[in-house]
Amino acid sequence: MTSTSGTDGKVASYWHRDGDAVRCALCPHRCRIPPGKAGICGVRENRGGTLYAATYGKIAALAVDPIEKKPLFHFHPGANILSIGSVGCNFRCDFCQNWHLVERKAALEDARIDELVETAVQRGSIGIAYTYNEPLIQFEFVLECSKAFRKAGMKNVLVTNGFVTPEPLEELLPFVDAMNIDLKSMDPAFYREVCGGDLTAVLDTIRTAAKRTHIELTTLLYTGHNDGAGQVREVIDFVAATDPEIPLHFSRYFPQRRATAPPTPPGRLEAAWRTAKERLPYAYVGNLRLPGAEDTACPGCRATVVRRAGYATDASGLSGDRCVSCGARLRFVV
Repeated sequence: MTSTSGTDGKVASYWHRDGDAVRCALCPHRCRIPPGKAGICGVRENRGGTLYAATYGKIAALAVDPIEKKPLFHFHPGANILSIGSVGCNFRCDFCQNWHLVERKAALEDARIDELVETAVQRGSIGIAYTYNEPLIQFEFVLECSKAFRKAGMKNVLVTNGFVTPEPLEELLPFVDAMNIDLKSMDPAFYREVCGGDLTAVLDTIRTAAKRTHIELTTLLYTGHNDGAGQVREVIDFVAATDPEIPLHFSRYFPQRRATAPPTPPGRLEAAWRTAKERLPYAYVGNLRLPGAEDTACPGCRATVVRRAGYATDASGLSGDRCVSCGARLRFVV
């Protein structure tokens, strides 16, 4: 269905009527939503038999962040990007770091797309990142915003759990310049029981997006749940089989929301990183200062092409997307 403006929100895309309810087809939950109710995400509402994107044009967070914070290490290193988020999510991860947004406990403000473009220009941003909460549940706004930013010659970045059906993903991908996709585990039970999602759909998104745009993956190592050596190796094996040059970020977990397990032990993160480096040229550690684990080395000559310390980036070892030392072309978008 074609999206049209409403008084509060916007008539949604990707749904159909199902008796007295509506069936949302944006994500694989395919929620059947009775009148007056919302889907699992909390923001797609059945109003009188019509599905509305209730948070269209409404944001809860806006900042200008280093691109490395997304994290994207191979996309315009050292650049800043306007970052926006709203509320709601189609997952329910125990360890969610932005749970106040997921649970819709943050105030919303109106956001006009032309003003976001203007803000990005004024703040020296390379474009816009849809982040903080799950951006794909705001599909209609993200799509229209992406078209406007592309027209203005700027970049669109998605930071997402990848839980979306193929049709909206195909509609959006032509306007997406980079994605960081969470790959939380290779265990279907972990996705079902800890995240409230489905692994197969996420893997399908990763495989599709990897052929169409620049992607990087993040795996947060949740102590005692997905951080075993065998579990980590399954993630690495999937990346190697899909495209071994996809950058893989292991991120340190800290207790949040309902999660009470202790923070990821540093040794476990280092072990994961060292194991990944055996098969993948681009593996990193986040939320923990580990010497060398944020830097990029040329896979050919082993020269350090990008040095990072937190969000400080020195890319002097790169000339465009080539290693200064040996001239090899590397997996960078600059």
